[in-house]
Amino acid sequence: MGFSSTFPSLVPMAIFIIAFLALCLMPQPAQAITRHYEFNITMQNVTRLCHTKSIVTVNGKFPGPRIVTREGDRLLIKVNNHVPNNISIHWHGVRQLRSGWADGPAYITQCPIQTGQSYVYNYTIIGQRGTLWWHAHISWLRSTLYGPLIILPKKNESYPFLKPFKEVPIILGEWFNADPEAIISQALQTGGGPNVSDAYTINGLPGLLYNCSTKDTFKLKVKPGKTYLLRMINAALNDELFFSIANHTLTVVDADAVYVKPFDTNTILITPGQTTNVLLKTKSEYPSATFLMTARPYVTGQGTFDNSTVAGILEYETPISHSTKSIKKLPLFKPTLPPLNDTSFATNFSKKLHSLANSQFPAKVPQNVDKHFFFTVGLGTTPCDKNQICQGPTNTTKFAASINNVSFIQPTTALLQSHFIGQSNGVYSPYFPINPLHWFNYTGTPPNNTRVNNGTKVLVLPFNTSVELIMQDTSILGAESHPLHLHGFNFYVVGQGFGNFDPNKDPANFNLIDPVERNTVGVPSGGWVAIRFLADNPGVWFMHCHLEVHTSWGLKMAWLVLDGKLPNQKLLPPPSDLPQC
Repeated sequence: MGFSSTFPSLVPMAIFIIAFLALCLMPQPAQAITRHYEFNITMQNVTRLCHTKSIVTVNGKFPGPRIVTREGDRLLIKVNNHVPNNISIHWHGVRQLRSGWADGPAYITQCPIQTGQSYVYNYTIIGQRGTLWWHAHISWLRSTLYGPLIILPKKNESYPFLKPFKEVPIILGEWFNADPEAIISQALQTGGGPNVSDAYTINGLPGLLYNCSTKDTFKLKVKPGKTYLLRMINAALNDELFFSIANHTLTVVDADAVYVKPFDTNTILITPGQTTNVLLKTKSEYPSATFLMTARPYVTGQGTFDNSTVAGILEYETPISHSTKSIKKLPLFKPTLPPLNDTSFATNFSKKLHSLANSQFPAKVPQNVDKHFFFTVGLGTTPCDKNQICQGPTNTTKFAASINNVSFIQPTTALLQSHFIGQSNGVYSPYFPINPLHWFNYTGTPPNNTRVNNGTKVLVLPFNTSVELIMQDTSILGAESHPLHLHGFNFYVVGQGFGNFDPNKDPANFNLIDPVERNTVGVPSGGWVAIRFLADNPGVWFMHCHLEVHTSWGLKMAWLVLDGKLPNQKLLPPPSDLPQC
């Protein structure tokens, strides 16, 4: 009798206990955390090519330290400047949603950090995972100030491809025996092209194909039958690069920290600013050989360039049965890279890149466009200073570069700060031209007048504007490829082609289903590229060529995205330690 009287009250309790246990056993959402890093900017003596010089570094390292985080985490990175140079750091490819104060380009979103000063970059990784990178964003200091920024998926989330046995950052860079700051300073003064680098590097090492560099060769030691994720970054100042590993196939799975439909290739092309994740599947058995991994430039312009090749070594771990055999006696295989000017390879490679465009990782391509813009990008000239003979295209002109014939003049006050406090008068003009002021045959015979206009102009967009932008290369002083990087946004590359863009025919061939999503794209030499993005991030956002020489000549501009109406659509206020000019 006692049992039957208490049974009804036990049933709800049992259900509650079972439900509670089930809830405890369910995978819990991963907790985002705050990660702290400290960057001390210091001078460090470094020797490459038998040449020792003092370079600007982070924490004495070249390349700089690796930042590892997860999607959803907050990063607090304190930068202390202990060198004579002004410093700012850009977190290349990070969306910086409403946190433009942490984006880093000097005089755009912040004044630089002066000697003896510090600044804490405070931002959260929202909706991104993959490989990005950080670098100095003032003058040519990023020649030595750079490092990887690795964003892992949230805990309990996996890659949409085979989990790799190991992950390895591979950073391609350039080495100058001279001081890069002196190189660009002299070039801007004389109006000529700057001296080119003395070597390319893999993870800071030039490799055995250069004089005095056999010991400075990057070695990737692998095991047979394993899959390695190579996180490729092009940190070179001025060169797009081909990369290949002898007798091995690479599977491209990610571009600019966005997953792509996987495809196999023997060679990848990567422009300055871009990142590419590739899977390397090693041979099933010990091959009794070593293999070179090499990179050299893809060249489209008419100027001088560093015509050399960096090499690293892919080395299989020797099994015990082979341990007595000297690795020096093993055959060394070299990859065959495309010709220096192989535009056909470059075009075909870029056409293979497509977004996953599935339910988990959709391609949110704007289908309807609010604003259409057409930008010409290319070189031009500006007059020499009075009573000066120049080393530019003529002895009376200097090299310059522009977008829609506006060569950007860097302000002395940060654009974002002047916008936020409502004091933009005298700092910038809100009237950047949305089309070229003068039509000409962009890829044909160039006009007689190659002079650029100078100014600090921004293009103003209301919040949530959907944008289509056509970027057209010009033949002024020679056609060439321009890797354009847009801060604050990812964009979809919906089309590209050669010759002049035809607004009546070309849009019919746009890919609005699964175009690749990027933050940096190469405008083809003698051609055009079409991108779309949604202006859903309030602030001032830099867009520029990632060939540093072209940026120095003025191939850059800024977008100003206004606040939306809702509180979560407004730029956050500046931090108290924001550097002042």
